[in-house]
Amino acid sequence: MSKLATVAKRLLVGRPFRSDRLSHTLLPKRIALPVFASDPMSSVAYAPEEILLTLSLAGASAYTISPWVGLVVAVVMLVVVASYRQNVRAYTSGGGDYEVAAVNHGPRWGVAVASALMVDYVLTVAVSISSAAANIGSLVPVVAEHKVAFAVGAIALLTAMNLRGVRESGTVSAVPTYAFVLGILGMIGVGLYRIYVRGEELRADSAGFELVQEPSHVAGLGFAFLVLRAFSSGSAALTGVEAISNGVPAFRKPKSRNAASTLLMMGLIAITMFMGLLLLARATGVVIAQDPQQQLLGVPPDYEQKTLIAQLADAVFAGFPPAVYYLIFFTGLILVLAANTAFNGFPLLGSVLAQDRYLPRQLHTRGDRLAFSNGILFLAGFATVLVLVFEAQVTKLIQLYIVGVFVSFVFSQSGMLRHWNRQLREVSEPEARKRIERARLINGVGLATTATVLVIVLVTKFLHGAWIAIVAMMASYLLMVGIRRHYVRVAEELRRADGPAVLPSRNYGLVLVSQLHLPSMRALAYARATRPDELEAITVNVDDGETRQLVAAWEERGVSVPLKVLESPYREITRPIVDYVKRIRKDSPRDVVTVFIPEYVVGRWWEQLLHNQSALRLKSRLLFEPGVMVTSVPWQLESSNRVDLRAPAPRRSVRWGAGQDEKGKDRQ
Repeated sequence: MSKLATVAKRLLVGRPFRSDRLSHTLLPKRIALPVFASDPMSSVAYAPEEILLTLSLAGASAYTISPWVGLVVAVVMLVVVASYRQNVRAYTSGGGDYEVAAVNHGPRWGVAVASALMVDYVLTVAVSISSAAANIGSLVPVVAEHKVAFAVGAIALLTAMNLRGVRESGTVSAVPTYAFVLGILGMIGVGLYRIYVRGEELRADSAGFELVQEPSHVAGLGFAFLVLRAFSSGSAALTGVEAISNGVPAFRKPKSRNAASTLLMMGLIAITMFMGLLLLARATGVVIAQDPQQQLLGVPPDYEQKTLIAQLADAVFAGFPPAVYYLIFFTGLILVLAANTAFNGFPLLGSVLAQDRYLPRQLHTRGDRLAFSNGILFLAGFATVLVLVFEAQVTKLIQLYIVGVFVSFVFSQSGMLRHWNRQLREVSEPEARKRIERARLINGVGLATTATVLVIVLVTKFLHGAWIAIVAMMASYLLMVGIRRHYVRVAEELRRADGPAVLPSRNYGLVLVSQLHLPSMRALAYARATRPDELEAITVNVDDGETRQLVAAWEERGVSVPLKVLESPYREITRPIVDYVKRIRKDSPRDVVTVFIPEYVVGRWWEQLLHNQSALRLKSRLLFEPGVMVTSVPWQLESSNRVDLRAPAPRRSVRWGAGQDEKGKDRQ
């Protein structure tokens, strides 16, 4: 079983890397861009669509302001990108927003930011994969019919890809990312050229439908609230910007400068695609509704609403199906790979938190391929649960989205203001002070902008599902604080010195015996070899016939170790042994009691169910008893040779101690 598992692991993950190869896994900018920035770049596949879906509730008149809503989102993205360029220059350890908040606001605020980021990373995977299922489903009906299964399979594929290492996953995602960017920019360029330069009339498939106008949303506060809600949905385009600040250690040197350059490239590309799609949607008359059958006039009963990308591709490249297939394919693929941003950011953040003892230490350990394998598996598991619960519906998941990332934005930018203020008090050179003041101004604008957006998001999305994300953040925060408190308590306990260590007066050895067979004889021989002050074999009488046979065999063989029979009127095994050990400890508190337990070593998983169960229960009880040592004496069955990766060695004769010959007989 173990050999098969090892072979499967090597096929899936690959051969392990030595620790000194870590530098070879660092990323150049051309690979770092698709690894860390594919999420914000790919969000243009659903963020503009979410703006249109929300505005559709107010009728066709609201569609005219969609480019203006998008423009505000683009401005916010520019501000956030500029702000995070200051972050990656100042903090390069990979802690990102968590480190900024912890250093400048205190550890508890850092944990709050980390909990928000971790929830957002999980949602990034769920939303991106669900959006991929929707886009591919526009072209492949079987995917639309089985979106949940497709999403779960895509998460599993991404998990396997990332377990092979950061550089390998980046190489795999580079071609689809650049192909997607080229396709979207090409479609925008061709579409706008045909419409505004050549004067052609390009109409989307849904351009002939008319939105039903809802009176309650037409004017006044209702309309303003709807516009703000559309803006908060479009702000999903900003998710993933913070991932680069967490991934600075994965860049090649100079790390901070390369990370800042990657941030700038990502921002410019994402904004161009985002605004271009909104302008093209308005020019081609795209109409998208949350409930097409109820909100659109003139739709046939079997109408299946396509995604924004699919409708624009059909309009711009009408009569040229290869271009349409190209766009739909790479849009779906990039949305799958966009989750790769979270698969790189979440494990890095988890490693930093584990190092600070806010998460289990296993998350700080790199796997065979020098990736943080445990963090990758944790992220995949949580994202899969979300996909299953919300049935891979983007509209449902998007309501939970972006709350966490804007919480981290706000605390990060306020932390950077404190950082720069502290720097100003320590620096006196005029040029350095000007540079710091300029960086402080950028982060100040970033704080004001992101705080405003956070308030809008909370007001417009709280009752639509954002409260779930907030509850998840609070639960994550309490969990991490609890883990930290446990680690601190254990560390203090282990350092506690009540006095000099006192050696036990004597060692009292007990050998657990059920039958007089080879495993029992090996345990007796090993116990005698440890030379305890007193040695005794014990058995529990749960069957009078078997106990009499054991006593008779013991006397016949002339085993020199005395055998004590513990009565058990209720046929329990564990309790009589534990009670007997307690009596020994009570009579001689300064003695240590060593219990030797013979155990079978098996090679098949189902054999483990048939053996060692009593031993496991007994060990689990004895481990809680002070002054008691538990020693397992293994006996390898022939099936255990199956787990040896090398050729099995010929079976050797048993020659344990002075009391046995080759047949296991006592030589007393």
